[in-house]
Amino acid sequence: MSVVVPVYVPGAAIDPLLASLDRQTLPSDQFEVLLCDDGSGKQTAEQLAGIAVDRPNVRVLSLPHTGWPGTPRNHGIDAAAGTYVQFVDQDDYLFDAALERLCDFADRNGSDIVVGREVGVGRRIPRRIFRHDVPRATLGDDPLLDMLTPHKLFRTAFLREHGIRYPDGRVRLEDHLFVMRAYLAARTISILSSEPCYAWVRHPGSASSSRIDPDQYFPHLANVLALVDAHVEQGDLRDRLLRHWYRGKMLRRIAGQRLMNYPEAYRTRFFDAALPLVRRWVGDGVEEGLPPAERVRSRLLRADRRDDLADFARWESELRCRVTVTSARWTRGGGLALALSVGVTRGETDAAASLSEGDAGEWTADPSLRPFRDALIEAAGTGRRDRVAVSVRTDRGDSPLAKVSRPTREGVRLAIDPLRAFAGEAGPGGTLVASVRRAGWAFDVPVTAGPGALAGVRRSPILAGRPCRLEVGDDGGARVHRDPSRGRGREVLARTVRAARARLGAVRGR
Repeated sequence: MSVVVPVYVPGAAIDPLLASLDRQTLPSDQFEVLLCDDGSGKQTAEQLAGIAVDRPNVRVLSLPHTGWPGTPRNHGIDAAAGTYVQFVDQDDYLFDAALERLCDFADRNGSDIVVGREVGVGRRIPRRIFRHDVPRATLGDDPLLDMLTPHKLFRTAFLREHGIRYPDGRVRLEDHLFVMRAYLAARTISILSSEPCYAWVRHPGSASSSRIDPDQYFPHLANVLALVDAHVEQGDLRDRLLRHWYRGKMLRRIAGQRLMNYPEAYRTRFFDAALPLVRRWVGDGVEEGLPPAERVRSRLLRADRRDDLADFARWESELRCRVTVTSARWTRGGGLALALSVGVTRGETDAAASLSEGDAGEWTADPSLRPFRDALIEAAGTGRRDRVAVSVRTDRGDSPLAKVSRPTREGVRLAIDPLRAFAGEAGPGGTLVASVRRAGWAFDVPVTAGPGALAGVRRSPILAGRPCRLEVGDDGGARVHRDPSRGRGREVLARTVRAARARLGAVRGR
């Protein structure tokens, strides 16, 4: 195993990574660490030499400065002595068993690529890709495009055989180019979700957090789209792949308040640079799979209706989402059943229901929307991807409480396991939050509740009177309450729940 780390003036930021490498359960004589120094200078050279002197498995590659991590990673591929290459950035770190688990998983499945579970530190990570282990994932069917970061394990011989390398120099979306070339050439791609592998740390000022320069960015995006176009035959798979970048790199950048915040001159540059790509690679097949709001934007963008796009963005910026508990009860099996109402509204109009369920009449009654009535009607009735997920939010992050559910006009019903809700390691409690995907819009909002909605769930009958409950705060927000002084952690609570459920089963069996 070879761990390839592009390095540039790391300072103390590399310390967590080094500590995590020292803690690996894979013996140090079974993996090497290649610190690929991108011409950082004398001070960094001395720092890296000091790191290597006490670690026999660390090698330092001193390279000319390029200003971008792609070329140092290529040198790492060339120098790697291990069966596998794992790319790691200098300011991230690995979980203790990551290398051992990744190698074992790759050996077991004959993998060319293993996508190890990433955990966001100060950033959100897509959940869908890491729901369960996938020994043999399929591009287009499994959500491989959700994580196009380089933080993966690759079979070294596979990369060399197919000449898969990073573009040299300063290239935006270089990770997408590299990973997609690998995905398209691989015989076996695996997803390891059951074991956390990689901590992806967000730092201020990262390239992905800044506003793009359209004149520089879109030519690089064109290279990614051309790669897909050249290697995937026309049809559903090609449309699905192209749709991924169309949604993420264009349509979401012209949605609602985001477009409204752009200066007029920037909007002009954005549309001038994006439209050639849209005209070349976005056809009806790409557009048909879009959720309603994005399909409206797509119709207007493809027709170069810039004023209408601005009007629609202004309209979108006035939308509000509200998620409210309408009822709550403990089930006979000890679970917590919640009924929620979910609304995406502008004023008194339920905008999401109008589009998701095929009735654009409420929309077109709004005078500000009449200029693009045609796009609204064509987009109606395509809300199959509507979803709601509920989590408990603390200062340590978000912990999912229930499976993702699809909302309807009547709302959404969720079943919450008390172990998830009340036995986490996140402290005494937290706020309930909902992630709502409705008609192509995305919202993260607090869950509210009326004064009496949670009255029946103050104490769980299955938890033997433990004060684990939901309650309504002074601001109307729903909160999970935990009392750590009354128990000894998750194991105690788990035994309590199992015993109570066993007693219930015995009673029912009589």
